[in-house]
Amino acid sequence: MYFDKFIGIDWSGDKNSFQKGISVAECTRGDEVPNIVKPPGDKYWTRSTLIEWLYKEVKLQRNLIGFDFAFSYPFYDRFCYFPGIKNSPVNPEKLWELIETANSNAKNFYGGEIWANKTYGKYFNSPKVRGSLYFSRRRFTEIVAKKNIHSPSSTFNCVGPGAVGTGTLGGMRILNLLKSKTKIWPFDEINFSTRSVLVEIFPTYYFRLSNVKPEKKIGYTIEKINKSLKFFNSKPLKKNYIIGGPDQDDADSIISSAALRCLSTDKKIWDVPNSSKKEGWIFGV
Repeated sequence: MYFDKFIGIDWSGDKNSFQKGISVAECTRGDEVPNIVKPPGDKYWTRSTLIEWLYKEVKLQRNLIGFDFAFSYPFYDRFCYFPGIKNSPVNPEKLWELIETANSNAKNFYGGEIWANKTYGKYFNSPKVRGSLYFSRRRFTEIVAKKNIHSPSSTFNCVGPGAVGTGTLGGMRILNLLKSKTKIWPFDEINFSTRSVLVEIFPTYYFRLSNVKPEKKIGYTIEKINKSLKFFNSKPLKKNYIIGGPDQDDADSIISSAALRCLSTDKKIWDVPNSSKKEGWIFGV
């Protein structure tokens, strides 16, 4: 696949006015090290300002854009996203619409309002309550990721530092918005006339793929980040580079941008199981 720019986004689902945990990195074709993109006019990104920036980017060139949240929920383990509900969505697009409707009163694309929903809230482990129908379900891509290297937490889990659930809820609202302006992989057909493509990423998987793990209490050192960048055919960061973000979020977006550029040239990466049409797929797994 041919792209002009590769954008890695370390996402955040928090409810604050600004998302300190959002980090954006980009690189172009070649081997230059990815750059951190600062939010226009503010110290921190919000989900809303990020989308405004992406609107401009998709008009300028062909982008491969990676978001660090789950694009869908498990389906084939129970042949349903929400087992027991008669009108449960039957495909990702309907799922995104449902999440948007359940959170329509929440500003800045926050997704946690669904936890108070009497019908759907009971499927989530949330900061408010552990739903009576919550259990740790897994998509096929997460099962494969765990078998290969490492898996993210359950998509319905919204509690704890490694939880992806809250970010996924906000992210699905974003997908519902961007579906008319981009192609969303692997649900949409991708070809050379496609302008920009959104894919699901998992930064920890890319670090582990390059045999790099964070050090306790330190995280990823510049040396370890550069080892991973070399694996993905990228030039290194300078030794005095400062990695920002409350959880070293810059490290995640930088490695994701480089991984997107490297992995996207492999045709096998784009060939994923049919189950992904319902459940989505982590790019590179």
